[in-house]
Amino acid sequence: LAAVREYVTVQSLLDAAAAKGEPPLLVVCDEISDPHNLGAILRTAECAGAHGVIIPKRRSAGLTAIVAKTSAGAVSYMPVARVANIPSLLKDLKKQGIWVFGTAAEGTTRLYDADLKGPAAIVIGSEGDGMSRLVAENCDFLVSIPMRGRISSLNASAAAAILLYEAVRQRTV
Repeated sequence: LAAVREYVTVQSLLDAAAAKGEPPLLVVCDEISDPHNLGAILRTAECAGAHGVIIPKRRSAGLTAIVAKTSAGAVSYMPVARVANIPSLLKDLKKQGIWVFGTAAEGTTRLYDADLKGPAAIVIGSEGDGMSRLVAENCDFLVSIPMRGRISSLNASAAAAILLYEAVRQRTV
């Protein structure tokens, strides 16, 4: 199956942020397998002004027609990079001065205490298991979203939206 759009390099995402004079804001999807979730994440990332989305080459939804439809056209505007290894990517991003924020129910950093104003990569774990152990170990911060109800977790695309818009709020204050 062919992707509905060409993938880009991670460097091109960082270059786009630099060209705008903005600190990079990236979304890293760790094995998001549901194309509807990936489409929703792309849509939110585009609306929030993120510079790109990064997905793994394996065990992940790709840029399919379902993803394109769910993204409501955002797939045409939001660049997506594919990498062979997410933990390796996170190490590289950290070397380039980008802070890595993983979403985790057991996170030790509360969402509203996370400083998302600077260069940031937000990692969203898979629908069932969250982030893999190696991915979580390569995050600078594990961020928890306040949960007031009886259910202990949010949909992956909802979690991405909450973190992205907290970054937007912090960057516009």
